[in-house]
Amino acid sequence: MKRLLFFMLTFSVMGHVCGQSLEECRRMARENYPEIRRYELIERTRDYDLSNAARAWLPQIRLTGQATLQSSSTTLPERFQPFLELGGIEMPGMDKDQYMVAVEVSQNIWDGGLSKAQREMARAESVQEQKRLEVSLHAMQQKVDELYFGILLMDEQAELLKASAEVLESNLERMKTYRKNGVATGADVDAVEAELLTARQSLEQVLYSRDSYRRMLELFIARPLSDNPLTRPEIPEIKSRSSAHPRLSLLDAMADKVEAQRRALNVSLMPNVSAFAQGYYGYPGMDMFKSMMDDECSFNALVGVRMSWNIGAFYTRGNNVAKLNAARQEIELQRELVLFDTDMELTRQEGEIERLRKAVKDDERIVELRRSVRKAAESGFENGTIDTTDLLRKINEERMAELGRSAHEIELLQAFYRLKTTLNQ
Repeated sequence: MKRLLFFMLTFSVMGHVCGQSLEECRRMARENYPEIRRYELIERTRDYDLSNAARAWLPQIRLTGQATLQSSSTTLPERFQPFLELGGIEMPGMDKDQYMVAVEVSQNIWDGGLSKAQREMARAESVQEQKRLEVSLHAMQQKVDELYFGILLMDEQAELLKASAEVLESNLERMKTYRKNGVATGADVDAVEAELLTARQSLEQVLYSRDSYRRMLELFIARPLSDNPLTRPEIPEIKSRSSAHPRLSLLDAMADKVEAQRRALNVSLMPNVSAFAQGYYGYPGMDMFKSMMDDECSFNALVGVRMSWNIGAFYTRGNNVAKLNAARQEIELQRELVLFDTDMELTRQEGEIERLRKAVKDDERIVELRRSVRKAAESGFENGTIDTTDLLRKINEERMAELGRSAHEIELLQAFYRLKTTLNQ
């Protein structure tokens, strides 16, 4: 038994040196998780939106062309014709077919804060999507933790079942010797062998489940796990009970976006002032009288300042403000629900930690007592004071006590990490 304990201790140390740690698995899973690539896409989308908002201050160039046929055109009144004829001037009026190609260049002078509001919206949307991604990654980390601690637990169960099988093998060999000496019967040997086969069968089932968990964890981290056991992490330090759950950060980002939308709504009520220059080639030109005398195309240009104001935005302002207020109230309601659920979960997890602390403390004494009882039972069987059934029962009780202790130790460690994950520390 001492040799077995030395082997288990050595094997555990080797796993500590060579096996993957929880933090390594978390990091590799985060790097490999397909959704992590959304960070880059979110940042690129934000940069494009910011660039578009900034380009609103670049000169805007517009090219237009048109050709029209009018039912009537501008002419001089009939009573002016005698005077024109006396001067030998012909002014038949403008043609009914008119055409032009124009270029207009405009420059924003004041947009009422529209471009600034668009930049704020782009940043707010980017932060919101990043926080939404953090919520998804937080859930992924919880899955990795569950697999990791599940593997740790099954590793412990496998080692204990191997140890139990060795004890049963030793007792089986001893029982065969007793049968040869007439101390034990064939039924005694069969009972011990059946128990040994049961232990080996349980070991195979645990190893199969562990391999399944390992394969799932390998899919998360995108690489094979070391052949050595995973490293059992230390009990983490819990800094405080205050929660910084990613869902709360997401709600903060959603609230910031609502405020950005509110500022954009106010900006939409402001007028827009811009300077412009327009040049066109066509007929008629700006010199109306010249165009009335001949139908030649000409170059024309004008510059000026333009003010535009869409007062239609006032029509829907009340409804839009009410919608934003409702959205903000919904966010606050969700925040209260998250805080309530988190507080309930923290209370449950803290209670679970205290229960497991006590269980682990009691397990140490229980295993010590069960081991002592099992050794006494082996001695008693040799002396003929107990039968095979009693001996096997004592062996099973020791094995169950050791399994219970290992399970409680892993569960306690996992409970601490669940609490730390819930607090997002």
